Amino acid sequence: MKWGFNRARFTNSADNHSRSRSIEKHKKIKRRGLFSPLTSRILLVNVLALAILFIGLLDQGRYEKDLIETKVQSLFTQGEMISAALAESAYETRLNGSTALEPSIASPMLRRLVKRTKDRTRLFDGNGYLMADSQSLLGPQGATVIKVVLPPIADNDIFRIFVNWLEMIFLGPSRKLPLYQEKSYQRAGDYREVERALSGEPSSEIRINESGRFLIGVAVPVQRFKKVIGVVFITHDAKKIDEKIHAYLILILSIFAVALCVTVCLSFYLSGTIVRPLRRLATSADRVRTTPSQVKALPKFQGRNDEIGDLAEALNAMTAALSERLDAIDRFAADVSHELKNPLTSALSAAETAARIDDAQQQRKLMAIIKDDIIRCDRIITEISEASRLDAQLSRDENEIIDLGPLLATLVEVSQSGSPFTNNIQYVENGAGPYTVLGKRGPIERVFKNLFDNALSFSPPDGEVKVVVRRDNENIFITVEDEGPGIREGSQEKIFNRFYSERPESEQFGTHSGLGLSMVRQIIAAYRGDIVVKNLKNSNGEIMGACFVVSLPAC
Repeated sequence: MKWGFNRARFTNSADNHSRSRSIEKHKKIKRRGLFSPLTSRILLVNVLALAILFIGLLDQGRYEKDLIETKVQSLFTQGEMISAALAESAYETRLNGSTALEPSIASPMLRRLVKRTKDRTRLFDGNGYLMADSQSLLGPQGATVIKVVLPPIADNDIFRIFVNWLEMIFLGPSRKLPLYQEKSYQRAGDYREVERALSGEPSSEIRINESGRFLIGVAVPVQRFKKVIGVVFITHDAKKIDEKIHAYLILILSIFAVALCVTVCLSFYLSGTIVRPLRRLATSADRVRTTPSQVKALPKFQGRNDEIGDLAEALNAMTAALSERLDAIDRFAADVSHELKNPLTSALSAAETAARIDDAQQQRKLMAIIKDDIIRCDRIITEISEASRLDAQLSRDENEIIDLGPLLATLVEVSQSGSPFTNNIQYVENGAGPYTVLGKRGPIERVFKNLFDNALSFSPPDGEVKVVVRRDNENIFITVEDEGPGIREGSQEKIFNRFYSERPESEQFGTHSGLGLSMVRQIIAAYRGDIVVKNLKNSNGEIMGACFVVSLPAC
């Protein structure tokens, strides 16, 4: 015994420890911070979609290419205009009849033509020698090159540094071009586009200057009667193109920053509308798990007409069903205990009495009492077992469509032929069918078999039991009428309680356990139906029998 007590204590201690660890683990799962897993997923999905769009917008290769092509076409037009003007006014005819550009005319003319454009323009003669340059002035000591030195842009601003970094990532591959180099004594061979222009073909090249910006070079031949007498070479520092791209990047970053803030705020709002209700439901469900007898309902969120509201409603229905099931189990255990105690107490009393008397006849009577009590206990246990199996069957088996017309006709015929009573059962179909319902055949057969047997047992000899089925819109009604004594006033609901039984006086006590009508109501309720009982009365108010009305939703 000592060992058994220690073992039980050890088992209880282990169970308590395991339960404590389970509860502690559950509590750890419930401790969510601001960034719960669901919040993180919502935020990640929204930000990822925005980031993909942002990366797509940052791909400025096409935009940059269009700007450069537009500028090249503009420079070609400018070069053609300069070339045409020089071909008409800045040439000379030599003694041998050849035509060539006159430097004294071409150089000042070139400066006047490009004064407004401010693009560096050079003029090469037909032999490829540099003849004029818009960035050089002729002074007393020769040519002087004019250079404009701009102060470097300060990159101390973090935002500007970030923009430059993005430009380097997204625009860097497109700027892997040859570096522009300029020799002290320039010739046409130093520039490929000028060489091609000397052959009569306008040409262009893209290079990178020392500042990392594009330098666009366009060469247009100067032709006189289809003979190339020089080349106009225009170079354009694409500073404005870079500024446009830079401004576009800043605009995209600004829009992205605003969109990111809005996305994050909306993600947290969306997460709050989902996570907080789910957390409240989970906490309440945990309380139901730990203290099922104290919590009868969960938060309902009645103002929400979405899936969260549907979930809350479903969980509340589940909690109510669970609470009702627990209460039913408690009541059932109490009823079983009460019903079994009566025959067991009677059998124990009879056994004790039989042990103290010597009269054989009295002992036989007591033994008969003990036998009846044991049979009664066996009957109660058997019907309790059937009720338990019925409960499991109702919750597990799948429903099917059942036509009550032929089913009731068959049950009426079986009850009439197999009944020990001489009563007559009349079956009537009132109106057109079909009389189809959704349920399980076995439990529905049990419902009407119990009702038929109950009506036959209460009806007088040669009495009549009437079964009528009719369909009314969305419901099917089945009435079972007998010609018995009816239901005692105030007992219309009691007869559906477990172990409650009101039988005719001629019937032996203990023959029925009182579970039949209780099981009938349980089955009907499982199929979303209802059952009521009333007394049939004549014009004088006298009771003519009982009438059970079963209603089931039609399908």
